[in-house]
Amino acid sequence: MHTAHIEHASYRIYFVIAMMHVLNSPSDRDGSLSRKALPDRRTTSARRPDRQAWTIERRSIMKIAGTLIFGLACSIVALVSPSAFAQEWPAKAVTIIVPFGAGSTPDMVARLIGDELQKKHPGSAFVVESKAGAGGVIGTDAVAKATPDGTTIGVSIGAPLAIDTLLMSKLPYDPAKDIVPITQLVTTASVIAVNSSLNVNSMAELIALLKKEPDKYNFGSIGNGSLSHLAMEAIGLKSGAKMVQVPYPSSPAAVIGLVSGDVQLAALPAVAVMPQATSGKVKVLAVSLPKRSSFLPNVPTLKESGIDVEADAWMGLIAPRGTPKALANTINKEVTEAITSKAVREKLATQYMEPVGNSPEQFRAVINAEIARWEPIIKAAKIQKVD
Repeated sequence: MHTAHIEHASYRIYFVIAMMHVLNSPSDRDGSLSRKALPDRRTTSARRPDRQAWTIERRSIMKIAGTLIFGLACSIVALVSPSAFAQEWPAKAVTIIVPFGAGSTPDMVARLIGDELQKKHPGSAFVVESKAGAGGVIGTDAVAKATPDGTTIGVSIGAPLAIDTLLMSKLPYDPAKDIVPITQLVTTASVIAVNSSLNVNSMAELIALLKKEPDKYNFGSIGNGSLSHLAMEAIGLKSGAKMVQVPYPSSPAAVIGLVSGDVQLAALPAVAVMPQATSGKVKVLAVSLPKRSSFLPNVPTLKESGIDVEADAWMGLIAPRGTPKALANTINKEVTEAITSKAVREKLATQYMEPVGNSPEQFRAVINAEIARWEPIIKAAKIQKVD
């Protein structure tokens, strides 16, 4: 922070201020050291020119002193650039909170980031801590209420950061105020999959079947209000098809239901579905991303299939409210480098994930867009809020 230069400039300011104080003090306004030593103010006119000259000289000195102070202050501002105020990061120990259990996809992403940062900063420790519960709300709340000094950050997803503001009557935090977005970490492809026995090979054929027999077919989801639920509701609203939701506790459980025929279709993460698709037990008809996935280049998007729906799953890094902007930018730079590194990118590819690594402002825009996207769907589908 150029401490020595700042201290020298500060001393100069103190010196000039002291001079101004002396020059402007009551005991020296007439140019003497003591008011008691002054002659009677009813002095002869012959002395008045001297006093007037001193007054003019004192004012000139005051102007010069003021200019010096302004110049020195500007020097300090120049020396102490925004980057100089950025706190050192990482600290000796950084906790990365994950709002889901050990072994979950967010946990995996957090560990990839922690491992990459550990390589770069061997003097620090990056500890991944699970705080699961309430669909990610408990862990996200823990980050929101942590000390905003960079020692606690967290991985979170679209539900606790955006969708839950539409589905829960009261959250223990306000994502718009209590969360500092650092960067969007990854996006992951979700696919529309059907049981092979359904004998459909495209979204057009699926929609025709669903319309022919309304409410006959079930779709699996990973819970009420989850992305897998909202995506299928959006497909139904846009196409006019009617289906029945069957919620499951996890993506693997929903895939088991799809393979067994308990549900006939589902919108689920590609990583959970593709092994079954490779074996021929299920068929993948579309991806819910805005554009085709680089991992599934032969699978069309929903828009290409005539259904104007996007439902991309993503994860992001967050920090507590009150985290200084300079510190948030420092963390953003470090984590963006980690998530987009070749080693991490290759590991993410095995999970059908693409790294993002955008700015805090861009990540905030993603959160706001998610709310705007799903609010009309939730209202149209009459999905009730929960307490």
